[in-house]
Order: sequence, then C-alpha cells, then structure tokens
Amino acid sequence: MEYKDYYKILGVKRNASDDEIKRAYRKLALKYHPDRNPGDSSAEDKFKEINEAYQVLSDPKKRSHYDQLGEAYSRYARTGGQPGGFNWDAWSVGGSPGGVRMESVNLEDLLGGSFSEFFRQIFGGGGAGGFGEPSPGGFGRYTRQAQAGDIKQTVDISLREAYEGATRVIQLDGRRLEVKIPPGARSGTRVRVSGAGQPGSAGKSGDLYLVINVLDEPGIQRKGDDLYTEVTVDLYTAVLGGEVKVNTLSGTVVLSIPAGTQPGQRFRLSGRGMPQIKNPDRRGNLYVTVNVKVPAGLTDRQRQLFEELARLEKA
Repeated sequence: MEYKDYYKILGVKRNASDDEIKRAYRKLALKYHPDRNPGDSSAEDKFKEINEAYQVLSDPKKRSHYDQLGEAYSRYARTGGQPGGFNWDAWSVGGSPGGVRMESVNLEDLLGGSFSEFFRQIFGGGGAGGFGEPSPGGFGRYTRQAQAGDIKQTVDISLREAYEGATRVIQLDGRRLEVKIPPGARSGTRVRVSGAGQPGSAGKSGDLYLVINVLDEPGIQRKGDDLYTEVTVDLYTAVLGGEVKVNTLSGTVVLSIPAGTQPGQRFRLSGRGMPQIKNPDRRGNLYVTVNVKVPAGLTDRQRQLFEELARLEKA
C-alpha cells in the first residue's frame, strides 16, 4: 500500500493554514463536483479523493496523526525501505505511535461510502475512526453526539442549488431519507430531520442535521440575500447606450445601458437576488457593475475620429 499525500492532493504546503486548506478544498470540490461533471468517472474519483484529503487535514487530531505518519514514512523511505514493508498496523488509530483514540461509530454503514485503503488502514474507515463519508448527491462529514444520538453532516451545495433549493438522499439504518434543502440556504443553515439520528442513552432517537456550506460561484458574489456580478461593454455602448446580456442564477436577462454610462457604474435589478429562506417569494436584488473595454489597435481613421472628438470636447 502506498502513502497518500493529502497535501499534494489539495495543492497546499504542509504548513498551510486552516483557511488555505479550506479555500483549496472548496475550489477543487467545485471543479470536480459530480453535478458539474455528469457521467465522468475520473472526476468522481478525484472528487472522492479531494474530500478524503480534506476530512483528514481539516481536523486537528487527524492532521496531527497524519503528519506524524508522514514523518515516519519519509524516514523509512529515505533508508531504502519499500512501501510493502512499512509497518502500517503501528499507525492505525489506537496504535502506540499516533496515540489517537476516538469513539467508535460505524458511519460507513450509514453512508455506503468508499474510503481508500490508505484511509481505512490509518483511520479505521467508518469504524474505529468514527469518520463519515459523502452521502449520495452531496459531500461532507458526519459526526455523532453520543449522548443525544444526533448526527451532523456538513453538505456542500452550489450557489445555484442554494438559489433553487436542493435535495440530498441519505441512507440511514436501512432507511432512505430524502432531505430537502430550502431555497435561500446560506452557509451555516441547519436542516433538521427529527428522529433520524441514533438512539440516545434514554432510548430516544436523536436528530439528523445537515449543516449547509454554500460554495462560491464563478462570476457571482453573495452578500446576504443580494447578489453581485459584472459585465463588460465596449466604449461605444457606454457612450451611446445599448443593451448587454447578464447571466443570472435564473437565466440570462438583458440590461439596458443608458448613454454616458461610466466605468464602474452599478445597476440594480430588483428581485433578481437570492430568495429569503423563511419567505422564498421575496428575493434580494442583483447588482451589476459595468466595466468598459477601451479599444486598442486603432486604425488611422479611428484615431482621427477620436482626435476630432477630443478637439470638440475641448472647444
């Protein structure tokens, strides 16, 4: 079994901060998300690998244990050892070198995931390590609150899914749960499924919580219920006025550009923002900032015309 370099998988340095790791993960997860790569098995495998790396490096205990393993493996490799001869058993969770012990929660049965053999050997898969895997149609981490019997899963969704609403299917104790994520969900929104958790100490089942994390959308920023984007128009449209197409989460709309529009000028499209989570019929606004492209490589005739305009402006 070969050593998996989780830092290399996420494209970060070994001393990367938590924020750097999170940013790298979000960027790659968005790129390889199955929703963006339908039918692409290689992207799906890459997606699983990225998620596995993040599950380890985003948790201080798991990362510390993994770093200790990496140092030991590097020393072994430098002395000429072959991968097949490395004592992986000594580095399994609960082994003496790592000293990491965690509550046993068989979450793999809940999720039907597929951790790599490397992960299983070091962290015990969904058993001794107590780490969950992505559920079908989503990804994130499961944790269990032993006394209450609650289960939490961090689920990443795209901004478009947050706009339209989404569904995640969870396999739990032989049950198939279809959990709806409401339109307007934000990072930190918790979707509760009452009684879907594990039995607690008093015999009462806990709840399942989906903790939502909304991924960034290229070209669109979200601030509360408002959205912000940019469009570029040519100089002539800015000067004379015209129309420009704007891509929104609900489709393409046409924005009228008045004559004399200045670079950086912002226009408001009312009701084109995010739906309010408690009142989806009400929406925020979409703000469009106009960038003006100045022509380059003018012909002699074009330069003459601009020079004439400049003289008229100064007259």
